[in-house]
Amino acid sequence: MLKTKIPITNDYIFKKIFAKKGNESILKDFLIAILEIPIKKVEVEAEVSLEKQLEENKLGRLDIIAILDNNTIVNIEVQMLNLHNFIERSLYYWSGNYYNDLKAGENYQKVKRTIAINILDYELFEEGPFHEIARLKRDYQNKILTEKIEMHFIQIPKFIKEKRGVKTKLEQWMQFISQTNERGVELAMKENKEIRKANEEYEYLTGDAAERRLAFLRDKAIRDEKSIRQGGREEGREEGREEGKKEMQIEITKKLLKMKTPIEQIMEITELSKEEIEELRNK
Repeated sequence: MLKTKIPITNDYIFKKIFAKKGNESILKDFLIAILEIPIKKVEVEAEVSLEKQLEENKLGRLDIIAILDNNTIVNIEVQMLNLHNFIERSLYYWSGNYYNDLKAGENYQKVKRTIAINILDYELFEEGPFHEIARLKRDYQNKILTEKIEMHFIQIPKFIKEKRGVKTKLEQWMQFISQTNERGVELAMKENKEIRKANEEYEYLTGDAAERRLAFLRDKAIRDEKSIRQGGREEGREEGREEGKKEMQIEITKKLLKMKTPIEQIMEITELSKEEIEELRNK
């Protein structure tokens, strides 16, 4: 049954499906469905430099940064849990992608169009459709100020409530990602060969024991972080959250080391430094 598997909204699984080298056609078709623009080529960045610049004490992000053939930058992030700060968080990461692209001394007009695509496993807005687009506009006649800013919010629970079919390319992809309607997934794969390819990748990932374990640990880390945040509202919560997160990172690292997981992969999952991981391995 669909619900027994690790969900595609697990950001580790999502990134493995859409950002893997060789799966560019999957990502391209998915982006065409969302942006509704022709895309000839898409290139995924191998390293997300923004993760290294974070000053806040939080779990690392497993997002996808892609460059389209027209030089547009697209950042895709999946968020499973509502931490009640997502709009501010999304703006923060969007702005980082926007200004980091401009080299020193370059004209501001050369800044590339930057699009943030946020796939949420909860309802961010009470009103409105499952897919919303936010743009920067003037008060005067609601005119667009610039086309270089665009943010998409795709709310999976709203898509499920609306009982959509597979008429559009986006509806096909949402059937696959939500994984709540088995018939809907079958129809989506029948209509779209890229979804069939994505499903093959998903079947492999959820069938491989090591990959399932890594996805489980990532999911556990996110949920533990939320518990720490929710339970630490009293005085001294910051200290407790720091201590709890560190213990969680160490525990996960030890398990990954026993599985002989590469250090680079452990760094991506736990956010520990290479030195910290090597110290644990030596012990």
